[in-house]
Amino acid sequence: MAEDADIELEDEASTDDQEDAPVEVAKTNLTKRRIIDNYLDERRLQKQLNDYDFDL
Repeated sequence: MAEDADIELEDEASTDDQEDAPVEVAKTNLTKRRIIDNYLDERRLQKQLNDYDFDL
């Protein structure tokens, strides 16, 4: 019976390792998305500044 308990613990440990990988990928993708959003927002604001008529 002790062997069964050891096997169950080993299975649980390997499952935890597999769950960490998608979380890291999701964080990386979220970071990339935020960088892209910030860049696009900066470009949009820069365009608005260039189009603004300061001689009103």
